[in-house]
This record gives sequence, structure tokens and C-alpha cells, in this order.
Amino acid sequence: MLRPIQDLFQASDFPNLLVGLDEPDDAAVWQLDDEKAIVVTTDFFTPVVDDPFDYGAIAAANALSDVYAMGGKPFLALNIAALPPDLPPEILSEILRGGAEKAREAGVVIAGGHTIQDKEPKYGLVVIGLVHPQKFFRKSGAKPGDFLILTKPLGFGTTTTALKRGLAKSEHVFEAVQWMKKLNRQASEIGQQVGLTTATDITGFSLLGHAWEIASLSGVGLRLSFADMPFIEGAKEYAAQYIFPGGAFDNRLFFQEHVRFDSRLAEAEMMLLFDPQTSGGLLLAASPDKRQAFEQAAQTAQQPCWVIGEVTSSGRIEVE
Repeated sequence: MLRPIQDLFQASDFPNLLVGLDEPDDAAVWQLDDEKAIVVTTDFFTPVVDDPFDYGAIAAANALSDVYAMGGKPFLALNIAALPPDLPPEILSEILRGGAEKAREAGVVIAGGHTIQDKEPKYGLVVIGLVHPQKFFRKSGAKPGDFLILTKPLGFGTTTTALKRGLAKSEHVFEAVQWMKKLNRQASEIGQQVGLTTATDITGFSLLGHAWEIASLSGVGLRLSFADMPFIEGAKEYAAQYIFPGGAFDNRLFFQEHVRFDSRLAEAEMMLLFDPQTSGGLLLAASPDKRQAFEQAAQTAQQPCWVIGEVTSSGRIEVE
């Protein structure tokens, strides 16, 4: 779809566009001056949970995450919403309130937006943030010997799919919702504080898909430890029943050629790493000294984090 417009905007014509045309990243970055650049992104999707307030909050946290994944600080947002006219107004209001409350928690002003009518709800945000033009995160830059740090557990996709099928336990859904509503702000700020430069957030392309983006853009390989990966309660149970969203199979089809799995891993365990995440955590690369600094700062701030692997020179992803 995008091929016909690929030559309309040449990067050489826009020297202030630091990120946006030449390589895929989580948000566009436009330099304003020597000290400031703006970070711009947008994201919206259909409901992943039943509660309208939670849906709005998750959608907002997910949209804000792309600015955090660039190391930026969001400050301004616009609503994007498609709302069915046959739904009660109070339900639609709760979606927007959930997004507004999450934006306010992030210190972000929602200054307007646009809505249309549609058969299925869709909600998200356009988000604008600020970052120093020499200090933002990119997917490139990981080096052999770096450690890989994850800041939220996995398993949101299989759990919300189980919810849609009426098979999820309420306590498992509750845990997933709490994680999906959690902002990546603190993790991003700690990464900036300790001087990290390589990061992305784990969303629709799954852990392995987004990890491969880091590996391919950095010209490196990754070694991941399945035993060190965190999963929310119930995720492995639903995976064992082969309950996955369609995107998990798309991710496997697209990314599996870059991954070598340990033969001891079960099929369901492999599929969990292709599971699309909504509002997942950050995946950061850190040298040994910066890993220690990140973990110490995270412990002080009560920010969860897990070291799940390391960067290699193999040119592929190996899951042990």
C-alpha cells in the first residue's frame, strides 16, 4: 500500500527530520533547535477489554508509549475516535474519560481531536512530546555484550483473546488490565537517566518481532532466555490451549526465519513469544555498567524490570 508514495518525501529534503523516513522506529522526531526536538506519533485500535473506561485508559497508555519508547516526554495529545451511534452515550463517555484520566496521569493535555461514527468502537491518540535531539532512543545502536531489559511481563494477547472467547478467569484479566494501563514513563525516564540509547516498546509485532527490529537495525544478534522471561498469571495456561489472536500467527509467519528456538521449548511456549501485546513494556539494551545502574534506579523507583537476554554478533535471534 505504501510503495506508491515511498519516493514522495526524500529524507535529504528534510534535514530536521531526525527519524521518520529512512528507518522504522516508534515515532517521528523533528529537530526544533540544538536543545529540543518534537516526537510525534499516533495509535488507535478496537476494544481489547469489556470495560469502556479501562479500554480508553489502555488505548491512551499504548499511544503515549511510543513517545516514551523514543525517550521523550509527552505533553500534548488529540483524541481519535470512531464511535457507534447505537451505543449508550455513557459508554462512549467512559471510553473518552478513561483516555483523559490516563493522559492527565502522564502530565499530558488532551486539547481536542476528531470523532466519526462507525459500527465498532475505535479509540486512540495523536501524541506530541519533546526530547533532546542528541539523546533520544532508537531501535539501532545495540552492541554485542549489551544486556536486554524488559519492563512489563508478556501474555496480554493470549489473555485478552481468552476473554473474548469467554474462557478467561477474572483475576487473570484484572492483572492484564493493570499492566496494560501502566505507563512506560518511569522506565523511559530511568533509561534516559542512566544514558541508554537503544529501546523500543513491545506491542503488536510481539517480543520477537520488536526484538528483531533492534537486531536487524543494529546489525547484531540476540540471545534470549525463555526461563528469564516474565509472564502474567494465566498466560501459559491459555497458550497451552492454543488461544492466540490472529496476529500471533502473522508474526510467526513473518519473523520465524530470523529465530532459532531451543528444541526443548514446546510449541505453545514458542507461540507466546509471537503473541501481540497491547501497551506492552519497553525493551532496552544496556551495557553491563548501565544495566547495573538501570536495575538500581528501577529498584529505588519500584519499577519492575527483568533481564531476559543479551546482544550477540550472530545476526539472528536465539531463544534458549
